Amino acid sequence: MRPLRLSVVSAGLSDPSSTRLLADRLTEATRQELAASGYAVEVSVVEVRELAADIARNLTLGSPGPELAAALEAVTRADGLIAVTPVFSASYSGLFKSFFDLLDPTALTATPVLVAATGGTARHSLVLEHALRPLFTYLHALTVPTGVFAATEDWGSTGDTHTTVLPDRIRRAAAELARLRPGRANDEPTEVEGESQPQDVVPFAEQLAALGHAP
Repeated sequence: MRPLRLSVVSAGLSDPSSTRLLADRLTEATRQELAASGYAVEVSVVEVRELAADIARNLTLGSPGPELAAALEAVTRADGLIAVTPVFSASYSGLFKSFFDLLDPTALTATPVLVAATGGTARHSLVLEHALRPLFTYLHALTVPTGVFAATEDWGSTGDTHTTVLPDRIRRAAAELARLRPGRANDEPTEVEGESQPQDVVPFAEQLAALGHAP
């Protein structure tokens, strides 16, 4: 069995950045979850800031350079994707969006995606729901239920009785991404003893006719 291809897109603008730190922690947690299930993992990391000039050139001239082309191929060929952006003006960064604008709208069809973001305050956490999930829904991807937002105060947080600390959210999201690993959706259904099997579907018009009604 070939290793699973995990692509990680980090759109942090500084080096080092909290966005890349969150991406690395999500990657390692996902790798551990998959390893526990017997899967080897190949990780490719796309640092979007390093491709900024190539992205602008592609948007204006329509031709990606070799590094950008390799990054786009790594994302489209991935078995799973982790996408992390900083928050600017209550949404994903323009550079993050510009990178994904270069993908064909069907390129991520059925690809499991874990969305995550970083920001200065927890007030920005809804970016996961109002910006990131709609973007990947448009790209026909499968986003995992748990998105991860890390505010400044989350790093080193001990949490309280009403919130979950950042490491717990990371582990939960990684476990959900690992459960969406390739092949599960294509597994042959197994017949369970005592469980009723699907029956042939009767067209609605025939059901009406059987009741004495015209279709």
